[in-house]
Amino acid sequence: MQIDFDESKLTEEKIADSVTQAGYGMEIPTVKSEKKEEKEDIVEKNIENMKKRTIWSFIFLIPLMYVAMGHMAGLPQPSFLRGDANAVSFALTQLLLCIPVLYINRAYFERGFRSLIHGAPNMDTLISVGSGASLIYGIFAIYRMGYGLGTQNMELVHRYLHDLYFESAVMILALINIGKYLEARSKGKTSEAIQKLMDLAPKTALVERNGQVVEIAAEDMLTGDILQVKPGSSIPADGVVIEGRTSVDEAAITGESMPVEKKEGDTVTAATLNKTGFIRMRAARVGQDTTFSQIIRLVEEASSSKAPIARMADKIAGIFVPTVMGIALLTGIVWLLMGAEFEFALSCAIAVLVISCPCALGLATPVAIMVGTGKGAENGILIKSGEALEITHNVQSVVLDKTGTITEGKPVVTDIISFGMSENKILEISAALEKKSEHPLAEAVLLKAKGMELPNAENFAAIPGKGITAKIQGNIYYAGNQKLMQEQGISCEKALSSMEKLSKEGKTPLILADEKQVFGIIGVADVVKPTSAKAIQELKKLGIQVIMLTGDNARTAKAIQKQLDIDTVIAEVLPQDKEREISRLQEEGKTVAMVGDGLNDAPALARSDVGIAIGAGTDVAIESADIVLMKNDLQDVATAIELSKAVIRNIKENLFWAFFYNVCGIPLAAGVLYPVFGLKLSPMFGAAAMSLSSLFVVSNALRLRFFHSLKKGKTQPESIQEKKEEKNMYTMKIEGMMCPHCQAAVTKALEALEGTKAEVNLEKKEAYVETGLEKEALKKAVEDAGYQVLSVE
Repeated sequence: MQIDFDESKLTEEKIADSVTQAGYGMEIPTVKSEKKEEKEDIVEKNIENMKKRTIWSFIFLIPLMYVAMGHMAGLPQPSFLRGDANAVSFALTQLLLCIPVLYINRAYFERGFRSLIHGAPNMDTLISVGSGASLIYGIFAIYRMGYGLGTQNMELVHRYLHDLYFESAVMILALINIGKYLEARSKGKTSEAIQKLMDLAPKTALVERNGQVVEIAAEDMLTGDILQVKPGSSIPADGVVIEGRTSVDEAAITGESMPVEKKEGDTVTAATLNKTGFIRMRAARVGQDTTFSQIIRLVEEASSSKAPIARMADKIAGIFVPTVMGIALLTGIVWLLMGAEFEFALSCAIAVLVISCPCALGLATPVAIMVGTGKGAENGILIKSGEALEITHNVQSVVLDKTGTITEGKPVVTDIISFGMSENKILEISAALEKKSEHPLAEAVLLKAKGMELPNAENFAAIPGKGITAKIQGNIYYAGNQKLMQEQGISCEKALSSMEKLSKEGKTPLILADEKQVFGIIGVADVVKPTSAKAIQELKKLGIQVIMLTGDNARTAKAIQKQLDIDTVIAEVLPQDKEREISRLQEEGKTVAMVGDGLNDAPALARSDVGIAIGAGTDVAIESADIVLMKNDLQDVATAIELSKAVIRNIKENLFWAFFYNVCGIPLAAGVLYPVFGLKLSPMFGAAAMSLSSLFVVSNALRLRFFHSLKKGKTQPESIQEKKEEKNMYTMKIEGMMCPHCQAAVTKALEALEGTKAEVNLEKKEAYVETGLEKEALKKAVEDAGYQVLSVE
């Protein structure tokens, strides 16, 4: 919890006391940089405690139900529990089984009655009042039976023998505990996400001190230190390059898919990856001041400041609880004024509270959410909490990251433009040139030329920031940008219009020339995913504003906006700017969903009302999000919103059934029909009515199983047994997979084949495929996606 307060009027201790009085625990951290491991321990401890409470509640509930209800079903019972003469031992046995459950779940009573005293009754108040009323009435019944046995009034004993509600007191707590345990498990992800962020930070740094290079812990760096960064190492601090040239992969911070060239005087950022060259740098910001640390802090702040949704049942409880208590009190007073015995009046008053036990009301929300999250999983949508599922139905703006979310996340060759040379020859020469280059454009060209026999390139030289040159089959060739061509005196006039066209489309032009003239251009871009256009159309049909937020350059962003008809595009933004943009939309009163896949998206995912991560994204993005799209398909965003709407609609229907039961049951419990028809609530009717209301609620929630996915038009249940008989299992060895995006691409290529399911292991470079197709079809699909299949077994 983060609090702004006036230290002259309030202390941390007083705040802690207020939280404790409200029924919750609070500890004031003694050290500002509190260890994340301790936070994780607290979360795990809470989940484990909730699990134990649930298990022990059912351990005592099962024998209690047998004692209380066994005789109704004709089950055998011990002799000391049978008959009117053993009424007190029958009731005391139930009470003894009831007490441990009440003690284990005492937190409900502490919070419920405290919130009632503070005038803000909630779900805990409903639980504590319903369970407490059942317990009190049961104890009252024991005393009445004891009195009846003492005076030999066996009619009184018989009446109260069947008028016990101990099992109701325990049943309420046990059922609610299941929902609370599942809710507790779904929480606590933020601390895991922050821990994973911390793990990405460089642990050590090479520092020049006293004429020597020493390796020190990252936290021991000082502002102004001269650092050395080797190729393949993470940059340990924010600073300025003072010697050397390199290319730096900044995707984790900026979202830019292409590595950025760095030279003397350029700034570099902590936790970005130095790819190719050796550099020396001066540290400008270290420790908690780095951009990377600010991202961690943003995730923490956004997660803790996100306002939890006001539970519908809690809102209703604010009216329902005091109303029911008022009706119960009024019932007792009216019967006393009408001359009824105190016992009869008290019986009617407590019966009102008992039949108002919130079993159905307590089930209305969690059961629908449980079914809804299960249905989401069927459609490849992992919904981490009921809160996320509830909020999603109100989403008005969807903010999309570009790289890896709308696009594939890796550069590919899109165009080959020829000026007098065949396209194959252009590709052959460019691939031969790029074979020795480490630039990301080289990867795209080599992927396109896969399978071609390439000539040998001699005298290879990389010209930083401009391109490369080499001698191939006796001729000198160049590949690079316009600056390189100008330096070599090669005219680009005939290529200018093509270059401008490629640039407007958001593509990077790679110019190819010999010593005399330009003979070709290769266009490279991070291409849009096949389903992105349809997904954006579906969101717009739902009346949702679609915004693209990217760290990429404005020209590329505008090209994608035009291609996909996106409402708004904001380009060249840093992670904190993404998070700020989300906050701005929220300040306008909009419910915002953020869809992303990278570390740079983590603060925005945490700040948004609903964070949605692409399944092939980074672990940090996935942990920071509320919903994960396992199929990496943007169409599932619209499906998730539709599912949320269906669940909320279902919850409202469930609440109607829960209250319909109370509307019918409370007047009967109050004895409204007794003067005319002689009808008063019997224990059998109370139990049946309570069960029936719960049955209605659960049955209605189960209807969500027939939810139709927008993408498929309808849910198509399959006969797994029939499918298995026709399918074979294959293990494919695949070469060329380098990152999670490659993993996603191979999975997508295989699962695009009819009736095929695939699981791809990036570390082992293997795919495990279940299909009815032949090996050749699997091999072709993977190779068409740009990867090499070594074997299919």
